[in-house]
Amino acid sequence: MPEQSQTRRAVIAGVGVGGLAVAIAACGGETTTGAATSGATTEAASPTAPATSATATSGSGGGSGSGALTTTADIPVGGGAVFKDQKVVITQPTAGEFKGFSAVCTHQGCIVASVSNGEIVCPCHGGKYKISDGSVVAGPPPKPLPEQAITVEGDSISLA
Repeated sequence: MPEQSQTRRAVIAGVGVGGLAVAIAACGGETTTGAATSGATTEAASPTAPATSATATSGSGGGSGSGALTTTADIPVGGGAVFKDQKVVITQPTAGEFKGFSAVCTHQGCIVASVSNGEIVCPCHGGKYKISDGSVVAGPPPKPLPEQAITVEGDSISLA
């Protein structure tokens, strides 16, 4: 009977570990399409054209200069990009106006995941922030996303 007990334990432990692995994969997985090498999640807020979304964690981004996070061409008007490694969101609320915000949700510290329909979206509890000023639009966040200093030189955007 000890052999049967060990087998049951092995099966139960295996099922528990397998379930944990599935749960972790579901929580931490990312879907990437489009400019996945740009180092960001980007999405435009155009009602007529489908938004593009890409995610990557590279710190080099698509910038043309050294230290550049991205280029102005990579940030759609009415949208933005999330740079998870740097914990920053870059938005372009109106043509030629670029803003930087912390990518850390003010609710429970999750990293925001995307920019959609003029809002920065946190996947953890549905928090949403305006791309123009980081103020809370929906969900449980208690305060706006803090601004992050950025510099725009030519077509390069860098952290200040």
